[in-house]
Amino acid sequence: MALEMKTACQRCSQSLSPQCETYICTHECTFCAQCTESMSHICPNCSGELVRRPRPPRSADTET
Repeated sequence: MALEMKTACQRCSQSLSPQCETYICTHECTFCAQCTESMSHICPNCSGELVRRPRPPRSADTET
């Protein structure tokens, strides 16, 4: 099962690139760092812990 990489914060709608600091809960609710901090790292939807979303691997053509 692949992680769904949402592209916007679910609270403030800020655009989230794959490389920016983004936080998720176990249900893949997705928030920007600023919103996560203001919510004390607790998901408002499920009350789960918000943790840093892993970054996707680099594609082979961008590695040096």
